[in-house]
Formats: sequence, C-alpha cells, structure tokens
Amino acid sequence: MRLCFLVEEQYRYDGMPVDVIRQLTAWGHRVDVLRPGSSLIRLSEEVRSGRHDAWVLKTVSGGPGLTLLEGAAAVGLTTVNDARSIRGVRDKALAAVLAEARGLPVPATYAAVLAEEFAALPADAYPLVVKPADGSSGRAVRLVPDPGHLVEAAPEISADGMLIAQSYVPNSGVDLKVYCVDGEFYATERRSPLHPDHPVRERQVPLTAEVAAIAAEVGAVYGLDLYGVDVVFGPEGPVVVDVNDFPSFRQVPDAVTKVAWAVLRLAGAEGRTPGGRPAAPVTVGGGA
Repeated sequence: MRLCFLVEEQYRYDGMPVDVIRQLTAWGHRVDVLRPGSSLIRLSEEVRSGRHDAWVLKTVSGGPGLTLLEGAAAVGLTTVNDARSIRGVRDKALAAVLAEARGLPVPATYAAVLAEEFAALPADAYPLVVKPADGSSGRAVRLVPDPGHLVEAAPEISADGMLIAQSYVPNSGVDLKVYCVDGEFYATERRSPLHPDHPVRERQVPLTAEVAAIAAEVGAVYGLDLYGVDVVFGPEGPVVVDVNDFPSFRQVPDAVTKVAWAVLRLAGAEGRTPGGRPAAPVTVGGGA
C-alpha cells in the first residue's frame, strides 16, 4: 500500500507516528510524509492525484493538517480516522454538543469567546475547567475555582477563537486514559493536568466493563476507529472529559505493531495481516 502521513513539527520525532511509519515501511509499504506548516505542499499533486491508498493525520488540533485531510476526503480519498469524525472531536464545543445529544457521561459545558463572560454563570457552576475549543495536549487548560479568579486567569486562557468551560468533576487527581486500537481497549492511569503535584505512577490498569462500554460508545458517537478517551471518576461514576484522535497509545502493549496494522486495515487491507496471516478477531476488552 501507499500511505500519506500528515505530521506537524511537534510530532516529528515522536514514536507515534515515527515508529509506526518505520514499521509500515519495514513491512514493504510506501509511506510519504507531508509536514503542513513547515513545507510547501502542491495541492494539485498531493491531494488531487489519488496516488495514496489512505491519508493519516498526526497534528495538533488547531494546525493546518486537518484541512488537508478534509481536502483529501472531499475528493473521495480514504482517511484514518474519517476526516469528519476528527473534526467532531477536535472542535471541543462541537464534541460537547454531540456527547450530550447521545447521552455520554460528560460535564456540563459552556462556550464563550472571552473568559470573563463565564462570570455570568451561577456560583454553583464552579469550579470550572476552562480551555480553548481547539486545544490539545493540555494546552491552556485552567481550573478556575470561582468567578473572582476569572480576571486573574483570563490572560492565560485567552484564545483566538471559542473557549469552553466545563464543570469540574471532583476526583482523586488521577485520569484514566482509555485507548482504542483495532477494536481493542486498553486503560492507563495518568496524573491529571489539573493536579500536577499529585504523585501518580503512569501504568496500565485493568479496564472495567462499565468504562469499556463507555469508551466503545464514544467511538460509535464520533465515528472514530483509533482514539483515546480521558475519563475521571467523580462522585456519580466515570465521566468523559476529553476525546483524542490518534493519541500516543502509551503503555499499550506492542502499540506500534497494533497501530500500524490498524492503519492498514482501515486503509483497505481488511482480512489479512502484513505477513499474510488471518487477521485477529476484533474484540472489546480490558488490559491488565
């Protein structure tokens, strides 16, 4: 197969996707890498030629890569994940609307252009977690305990576009990152970006049936195949606080091979592995 990876400078040396590209190349596939934002791209030659079997995106949320991926999809090319699905989670305001409409367990969400506008919310809506609607990797995420702190926090959470605020879910300071790769689910504990001083050892942990079901529903709601779900455990149970397309897959056993094979399958190589063996059955389960 011939694949095109859109990789921005922030991920140029990251194992995801660099090691995946190496694995695909070792299996005999052709992988071209485009770097939106740091190189000239001749659209008529790249997007419109159709010489790639599939396009894969690994860029920051607000970067130019998604536009290129959407261009490829608009002319009928295969993308991993589906370009419309990626847009649905990278725009966090849109993601919140879709989540609430489909009954996912998510915090109450508000949107504004200026952080000061959240001061109009009632006191019982606080604390708030405020972040850019196009943010990624924990960028500019702030915990605002009360309306009085909005003015103080506003310069740090300002953005060129929409902001969202979500009601803070009281928790232990530990986030659960659930990864989905090729229909299988894996769970990893991480320190919450809202509690940077909380000591947490990043590790793979067992996945409960309840959280696995929520993660599977996230994939169905947004139409994603490769993704990560950030979950916190509040007083009323697990709550989804973020969804990411093509995450790091840290702590997933043999992640590079699993992700590389998933890319091939989603690109149209269903039913066979790179070595010619029958594909493993797709399952929903938990890691330990």
